[in-house]
Amino acid sequence: MSNSNTTHFTNPSIFILMGIPGLEESHIWISIPFSAMYAITLLGNFAIMYIVKMDRSLHGPMYYFLCMLALTDIMLSTTILPKMLAVFWFNSREIDFSACLAQMFFFNCFSTTESGIFMAMAFDRYVVAKICLAMVLRSGIVTMPFPLLARWWPYCKTNIVLQPYCGHMSVVNLACADTHVSSYYGLFVLFFVLGLDLVLIIVSYIQILKAIFNLPTKEARFKDKISSQAVLDPKQGPPYRMGEQADIGHSVVSTVAEVFFTE
Repeated sequence: MSNSNTTHFTNPSIFILMGIPGLEESHIWISIPFSAMYAITLLGNFAIMYIVKMDRSLHGPMYYFLCMLALTDIMLSTTILPKMLAVFWFNSREIDFSACLAQMFFFNCFSTTESGIFMAMAFDRYVVAKICLAMVLRSGIVTMPFPLLARWWPYCKTNIVLQPYCGHMSVVNLACADTHVSSYYGLFVLFFVLGLDLVLIIVSYIQILKAIFNLPTKEARFKDKISSQAVLDPKQGPPYRMGEQADIGHSVVSTVAEVFFTE
């Protein structure tokens, strides 16, 4: 490990990820839920994409939407969790400055993309693919200033990041300059991009709940409640048990998709 973590320097080549300060001795135990969630995320989302790929009857716009959502969830988790687990398990705390900026960009990009994809559910299913591509482009444009501004600032305090990954403000706060531009831009993205997505997502789910409670039978109502929970948080829904039988997987994926695209 580098000994330059507290010396005076300008623009360090590496940063030191501290994990969770004060709980270093418990990092192994803390890693257990993170590693379990990562494994479930990978298995569940790959199961969704595999079932959609293998079943030709699921080759439609609304199922492609589910695949894109699953892929985004995988990429978002993979951006930070492998390095975080390396910090917890192997005390591998060093990260190259450029790698840190890349992690910052992709984490924010995929977070914004996932938010945008959920927001796109409010639109017609036949244009959802184009909307999702627009969400990816929007995310790249919106999040690009984060690493660009972070690279622009001079660093002469310390290279210790008090987190297990390179968060935007956790890195910017290490700069020895006036970083209000980064702070204001972060607030802009939070309130005017993610905040707007959240409002539209809430409106969408209100419409879904109205449709659920207007269903004629309690059985159908319960079925669609479970399906909507699966897309809200796939780690809590049936898609993570789809490996048992192919027909169960087909049924669950179909139900999940239909809930969000009911006319």
